[in-house]
Amino acid sequence: MISAGPPQSYYLRLPAERGDVQRFRPTAHTAGAWQPGEQHMAPVSGVIVHAMQTFLADRRGARLQPSRFAFEILGLIPAVDFEVEVAVLRPGRTIELVEATMTVQGRPIIRARMWLLSRQDTAAVAGGQPDPLPGPEGLPTWSGTETWSGGYIRSLETHELPGRAPGRSRAWIRTPLDLVADEPVSDLARFLGLVDTANGIAVRRPPTEWMFPNVDLSVHLYRQPVAGWVGFDTTVVFGADGVGLTSTTLHDRHGPVGRAEQTLTVRPLARGEGPAV
Repeated sequence: MISAGPPQSYYLRLPAERGDVQRFRPTAHTAGAWQPGEQHMAPVSGVIVHAMQTFLADRRGARLQPSRFAFEILGLIPAVDFEVEVAVLRPGRTIELVEATMTVQGRPIIRARMWLLSRQDTAAVAGGQPDPLPGPEGLPTWSGTETWSGGYIRSLETHELPGRAPGRSRAWIRTPLDLVADEPVSDLARFLGLVDTANGIAVRRPPTEWMFPNVDLSVHLYRQPVAGWVGFDTTVVFGADGVGLTSTTLHDRHGPVGRAEQTLTVRPLARGEGPAV
């Protein structure tokens, strides 16, 4: 069951009997926007990455750096206790592939994969990044609760740059909450725990009229991000046959760090249907 929990965290860690399985309980701050009783994918992706990193640290430490994350969303994410099982699919000294499966009552809900690559000094050839976003200081606040419901959206502080249009937004987001109560969490996991917000800050059509949830999330990094503010330069495209794409250049306070993509299933809402508001 969902826990009101310590008011300053998204998750509580629960005891687990196996080293490759970790258990968590969501707090009310994880509540999603499309339906009551579900979790938002943003904190879920963060806690899955945290579980991966915890598992790897127990094995050999942070020898390799994460470069790509792919999350496949297999269904509604219930706001109840869940397990994350982690396994190394492709071990190696310079390249490694790690998989995590989130299950609820034995049913797989999320399958995630993370590529890790060796660290090299490539400063002499670095380049090609987009321009950094202007910082959040002095920007107006955007109240996501005017568009979306749910405890996760209420937990955010959002500041938006000028130029909002349907399917287009540039914004900064942060949260005062811990990802997991009473334990250290990496900057990477905290950063990725906000990335899935992208699809909700650049809405093309009102979610009271259309549904456009994402069925996946992929994140490609060319620099390891720092925690705090997450910057979004986001564009949403709806195709003519029920499929959409949310594309985002991701930033931290030091500049761009990579990209995120979310595949959308787009469909009109029937009268009286829609997310709880």
